[in-house]
Amino acid sequence: MEDRNELFGICPFVTSQKVLTGKWSLLIMYHLSKGPVRFNELQRRLPNLTQATLSKQLKALEADGMVIRKEYPQIPPKVEYSMSEIGHKFKIVLESLEVWGNEYIEYIERKK
Repeated sequence: MEDRNELFGICPFVTSQKVLTGKWSLLIMYHLSKGPVRFNELQRRLPNLTQATLSKQLKALEADGMVIRKEYPQIPPKVEYSMSEIGHKFKIVLESLEVWGNEYIEYIERKK
């Protein structure tokens, strides 16, 4: 079997999995899909996420081209995060995951 890193950029599933490796990536992308968000606002929306982890996840998503970080030259400093062009194309995936997630929640409820 080929090494996972050898398949990055070749296999769409390995590539997607690598870009969305972080535990919080999907939730961060969901919140950014609604429009630009400041760091502190993201932290309020994701209270179980530490500042260090949020920062790390945003940096990873930015490095992968999914997120844009915009810094405003003002005091106090203002930083805003938004989806990049390729990040916006991910919205359809988020919508599909929402539909499937709701169907799975119904499935779980029926099994109780």
